[in-house]
Amino acid sequence: MTQGSTPQATSGAEALTQEHQHDALVHTHDHYHVSHVHRSDAEPGDEFAHRAHYHVHEHNHAPYVHGHAYPVADEGIEHAKIAHVHDHDAPSAAETRPE
Repeated sequence: MTQGSTPQATSGAEALTQEHQHDALVHTHDHYHVSHVHRSDAEPGDEFAHRAHYHVHEHNHAPYVHGHAYPVADEGIEHAKIAHVHDHDAPSAAETRPE
């Protein structure tokens, strides 16, 4: 399946049964961003800590293909819980990267 100019698909028998696509979307809701912060004093394997940031603004999502184990009907509820990736100079611009 192709969304935009990049072919996208899931992999594996179970994922293929869950595969579905999402069209491009612009919307507003509160959401998280997660940064990885390097900790030089950490034990090996624990060098990065997560730092979450939470805010609200209009932003877009590029079209994408994916699959998941929870019902598609629950996806809107799950969406706000997932950390987002987008350009904060132009968070609802046409050119975006998928999450």
